[in-house]
Amino acid sequence: MELLNPIDTLCRLILRARENEAQVPAVDPDEDADNVDDLDDDDESGEALSALEDELNTGVEEEIRAMLDDLADDQLAETLALAWVGRGTYDASEWDDAFQEAMDSVEEDSEAAIDELMDMPLLASHLESGLAAFDFSCEGVGQMD
Repeated sequence: MELLNPIDTLCRLILRARENEAQVPAVDPDEDADNVDDLDDDDESGEALSALEDELNTGVEEEIRAMLDDLADDQLAETLALAWVGRGTYDASEWDDAFQEAMDSVEEDSEAAIDELMDMPLLASHLESGLAAFDFSCEGVGQMD
């Protein structure tokens, strides 16, 4: 199989997807909805005071979505099919079927195809496994000699 996407594009997508997956929403371990002792007597609203939470870096998600949006239809379909192969929905020997289904999906609604990729748990691992099924790897891609 010959890739339609440049390998460095797929590897950058994997790297960014890994960064996105590593983000964890901030959670206040002391937050207890039933605990009225946290109310401040000076707070007229009657709402419990809580520490400020860090927000997720939405820039990484936006970058991934922009990368996917910039792909041609056949490249987006290839990316989706690689993710399917990587998660086991299709076997590498069923590539033609996986690619055709992905292409149909992209042609029907490319935004829905992008959403499917964005909502896929472990996207980075699935893409990496999909590449490995065809003897492709990100090892050494993007490194300076």
